[in-house]
Amino acid sequence: MGEAVDVVALGEVLVELRTDQPVRSADTIRLGFSGDVLNAAAAAAAAGARTALFSVVGDDELGDAIVARAEELGIDTGAVVRSPRSNGLYLVSADVSGERQFLYWRDGSAGSTLSPDHVEAARGLFERAKGLVFSGIAMAISPTARAAALRAMHLVAAHGGTVTYDPNARPKLTSPADARAALADVAPHADVVTPSCPVDARFLFDTDDADAVVAETLALGAGAVAITRGTDDVVLADRSTRTLVPVPDNPDAVDATGAGDVFAGTLTARRAQGDELARAVRLGIAAASLSVSGLGGTGYIPGLVETRRLAASEGMGRNEGR
Repeated sequence: MGEAVDVVALGEVLVELRTDQPVRSADTIRLGFSGDVLNAAAAAAAAGARTALFSVVGDDELGDAIVARAEELGIDTGAVVRSPRSNGLYLVSADVSGERQFLYWRDGSAGSTLSPDHVEAARGLFERAKGLVFSGIAMAISPTARAAALRAMHLVAAHGGTVTYDPNARPKLTSPADARAALADVAPHADVVTPSCPVDARFLFDTDDADAVVAETLALGAGAVAITRGTDDVVLADRSTRTLVPVPDNPDAVDATGAGDVFAGTLTARRAQGDELARAVRLGIAAASLSVSGLGGTGYIPGLVETRRLAASEGMGRNEGR
């Protein structure tokens, strides 16, 4: 890629199979594409940033479809690497109570082969990028993917770009100790870390206390922390301020899949476009709230005009100092 981009989203894209029924009785399954990196990249592109996807996908018809879907979402796919390995896949279904259930098949996937060599081959992309967004999933899917994520992070940060890191805890992929180690590696270079509470908070720090998560994450060296808490206010804090930012109500919510990814992607895009962190966070919250109106991670990605309109209606948030 010769031209500079605003945001690079790094990680694994997954094939999504979806049914609204329990697995044993399902008779209809819909095909889609998701994964935190695709969701975040789609949100960043919709938020006005020229966004590149950095991932490895299978060199097959499903890989072709992933690339085509990313391009439909306005994402630059020039840096996507193709592999003879199969794409990772997951099935999302409903249990008898209607709660979503996830089954994953990603061991040895194309995405897990991401390596520092791939990053070096695209070094200029990272050196010119204004922002990088990636997650704890990229840090957990394989040792080479972890090394690739860290190499990309160092390149972006060394050349003045911002780094957004979503811990995105996945107990089936990693252990609390390894997830904490990943956070410790990333935090000193991250402008903002976006853990969820209670899920990431419990997994990483064995607590439901958002303030404890703030303290722990800042102590590791992060520039700021934005803790998402479902429909409760987002806690945005750095070493001098603590702000509660309201989450808009969405009466049309149908699926929260990928909302945290949309938050991180929008936030990264707006920072790359020059917005102050507090404003970027408000826009990220608004985009995430709107995104739950669609099924799947990219079922509904709001545009910047709609996102700005909703963010403006919610005000600035409450600054509580320290």
